[in-house]
Amino acid sequence: MDKKSVRLFKSDFMESLTHVHPIIPLLFWSPVIVFLLWRSLSVHEMHVAQVAAMALPGLLIWTLTEYLLHRFVFHFPAKSAAGKWVVYLFHGVHHDVPTDKSRLVMPPAGAVLVMAVLWVLFSLLIPAPWVEPFCAFFIVGYLIYDYTHYATHHFQMRHPWLHALKIRHLKHHYSEKKEKFGVSSPLWDWVFGTLD
Repeated sequence: MDKKSVRLFKSDFMESLTHVHPIIPLLFWSPVIVFLLWRSLSVHEMHVAQVAAMALPGLLIWTLTEYLLHRFVFHFPAKSAAGKWVVYLFHGVHHDVPTDKSRLVMPPAGAVLVMAVLWVLFSLLIPAPWVEPFCAFFIVGYLIYDYTHYATHHFQMRHPWLHALKIRHLKHHYSEKKEKFGVSSPLWDWVFGTLD
């Protein structure tokens, strides 16, 4: 019989932070996306075409970030007990119990920390006011990833392209080979040779 969940913390409060209903990321991040787009259009007086031009870079950089985090952070070959625990906490538990519905999307507590670091990095690399629409679309990419990941574990995904995403992700889970790190897109697996 498959495990339904794994308890990570003795503290009920800490344990509660590791579980999240799948609608929460959408409810949490949608106002942030709207706020960033509103600031771009109203405060910075960017044209709609200028804001829309940041969609492709924002989404593309998200897919690269997703790939790099999944491959090099979530599957980091830690040696120490503490390192192994952190890797298990962030991602190993998902591989241990891949059908745990409350651990298939990123809890806001962790996502806010990651986004705060990325916001600082992007602010250093992308000039104002472009960083705001870029981050809005980057977060849209994150939401696409979260819901694609949830769907790969809990829905049939009959459309050929979506079905291929599902099969590829399930092979990542159930294959001995370290490959197929892209969840919402196979692009970077293809670029870096981890597709097959």
